[in-house]
Amino acid sequence: MKSPAQSVVRAIGLFSGGLDSLLAACMVREQGVDVLALAFESPFFSARKARETAAQFGFPIRVEDFTSDILALIAHPRHGFGGGMNPCIDCHARMIHRAGRILDQEGYDFLFTGEILDQRPMSQNPRSLEIVARASGYADRLVRPLSARLLPETEVERRSWLDRQRLGDLEGRSRKRHRELAARYGITTLPPVAGGCCLAEPHFAARLRDLRRHEGVENLSLVRLLFYGRHFRLAPRVKCIVGRNESENRLLEQQFFTFGWLALEAMDRPGPFCLLSAGADDELRRLAAGLCAAYAKAPPGVLIPVALRDPSGARSILLAAPVDPSQLNPWRIA
Repeated sequence: MKSPAQSVVRAIGLFSGGLDSLLAACMVREQGVDVLALAFESPFFSARKARETAAQFGFPIRVEDFTSDILALIAHPRHGFGGGMNPCIDCHARMIHRAGRILDQEGYDFLFTGEILDQRPMSQNPRSLEIVARASGYADRLVRPLSARLLPETEVERRSWLDRQRLGDLEGRSRKRHRELAARYGITTLPPVAGGCCLAEPHFAARLRDLRRHEGVENLSLVRLLFYGRHFRLAPRVKCIVGRNESENRLLEQQFFTFGWLALEAMDRPGPFCLLSAGADDELRRLAAGLCAAYAKAPPGVLIPVALRDPSGARSILLAAPVDPSQLNPWRIA
């Protein structure tokens, strides 16, 4: 360990606020290390839980925006995706790299994460853990405290910044050992296992995959729209988004005025606010008007007027029969 004349050992821990990251932080702090909890946030995952848990257990926390990083990784995932659109290996490596930059700039001694050997088959098997550490550029300063005794010894342990014998040997998905550790650290209410990344959620992943294929993910406004409405791909460069409720209708209308979509609304009955890509030709505009009419619950086969506007204020009326709901699947994006 450092001598009394030297400054205390300081570490940065990747911190989601879930049980694993909390236990890892407690285990490191138990050895007299000053811990900074580092959380990341983006449109796809929040740091709310991290802030709450850090405050509850007395860890100073820093939250960094990860939006540009994760969009770049989605566009070009060097190590591929998980079950959805989650580039977990690249994401973990980039987060550790970002933490390492802070380590370099502010004089911290090492980094740690709450990863557990073989808890997740894709991103936490021995090979993946090694790839993440190497790709981060900080493999010599990185330790996984919860499984450290099952992993190769690190520079952190060789320098005696942490006592290897007081670190963990957790493995796999069983939660029994977690509960034992939680009791040891006085954690009486267990926070949930970390999660909440919508990139792994199948329906959202389908929307993002469609956007990446057709428009790309560089435009953040298009990415944010994936969270709202029903989405239909009418042509390779044309999409229609149909609001599901009043709050979504208002949000989609704001996007219409800001980002240059076409807007459609049924004129003689309550219904959704619909956005349509500006490049839609006349045939696709009629199809989108039929979608609008369908969700306005127009009677089958009855033509209803649908107002079409562009951001300049130009307005036209389309007479549209509602699309038969059984015919929507070829266009629907989950």
